[in-house]
Amino acid sequence: MTYKKLALFDLDHTLLPLDSDYQWAIFMAETGRAGDPAEALRRNQELMDRYNAGELTAEQAAEFMLGLLAAHPPHLLAAWHEEFMQKVIRPAMTAQAIALVEKHLQAGDLCAVVTATNSFVTSPIARAFGIPTLIATEPEYQAGRYTGKISGTPSFKHGKVIRVESWLASLGKTLQDFETSHFYSDSSNDLPLLEVVTHPIATNPSPGLLAVAQERTWPVLNLFNQLSDKKS
Repeated sequence: MTYKKLALFDLDHTLLPLDSDYQWAIFMAETGRAGDPAEALRRNQELMDRYNAGELTAEQAAEFMLGLLAAHPPHLLAAWHEEFMQKVIRPAMTAQAIALVEKHLQAGDLCAVVTATNSFVTSPIARAFGIPTLIATEPEYQAGRYTGKISGTPSFKHGKVIRVESWLASLGKTLQDFETSHFYSDSSNDLPLLEVVTHPIATNPSPGLLAVAQERTWPVLNLFNQLSDKKS
């Protein structure tokens, strides 16, 4: 199939009114699967605060977030994730976000989720939205277990550009081959990718991204009345 248009979607606080990585850690802590619950919740909040401040590296996030995967066998993680989807994610999938995705899918656009959150957490979410391609931070997997480390280039900040370009190259394409390329994101951490598409769209933007969008006259889209997580 020949695609003329490209549509890329950040996930957390963009298609979802919450951060799936942050909520997964809360879910694991509150169900007693993340060691000391109070310490897990403290570290989770610290990472969120540093991410919102633009001070977090992918490796720093992985030490805690991917450590939650390394601590358990995959069959248990899979069962817990289905519970997480049922209790946390599916109730947060709004009609407005689903309609936005379906608009691009029905128009025949090439669509992908491009998220910094790891693929274990986000693969079922991308499928639930009907988006066929997921570009996410990949957790290393060896001998039937997650290792707690990142595999390859993290899908974070400029890494998102690298990963999108690599994916398109595997299809024999570049960003310049599309008549239009949209990227929907809430975060100033995503400025590297927002700056290389033809249609950057600040979606439920953080204050930092909103300021940039207003300065550059980018469209601003609000899909939610309010977010489930606080952000700055």
